[in-house]
Amino acid sequence: MVKVFNAVERIRPFYDMVYKAVLLLCKILLITDILITTMAVAGRFISFIPDPSWSEEVVLTLMAYMAVLSAALAIRKRAHIRMTAFDDYLPKRLVIYLDIISDIFVLILALVMVFVGWKYAVTIGSKGTYVSMPNLSRFWMYFPIPLAGFGMIVFQLEILFSHFKKVLVGESEN
Repeated sequence: MVKVFNAVERIRPFYDMVYKAVLLLCKILLITDILITTMAVAGRFISFIPDPSWSEEVVLTLMAYMAVLSAALAIRKRAHIRMTAFDDYLPKRLVIYLDIISDIFVLILALVMVFVGWKYAVTIGSKGTYVSMPNLSRFWMYFPIPLAGFGMIVFQLEILFSHFKKVLVGESEN
């Protein structure tokens, strides 16, 4: 059993790489959001700065990407709001099993996000366009949901792996 966990442990650099890539993407989206919003606000008061009609829709779409992708990042760091008030009073093994159960439900949610979100993106999203950008499909407005679901699956599998390792091998989480 230890050999299996050691073999799977070798893919930890993959998790690190995906985490860093998603974090970088969130930073780029935030910077882009700030720049577009600054230009739009300044354009309302300074005559030589343009105030593009598409700025509001693009900013809202980028915010949607940042919100769901950062939620996926929070899974890896266990930074989501969780009920931990009784963890100190319950047996440690029971807490681990309860964590596994809750993580399985989060994994199910992530799978729903991928499949249902993709279905919505290609059906509803592909039928409409942005009001201010009629050449751009609303697919991009719905796409953050399956994208974040995929990220959640990746990071949730890592968390579940560490829980199972803790239960079966008795090692602590990294």
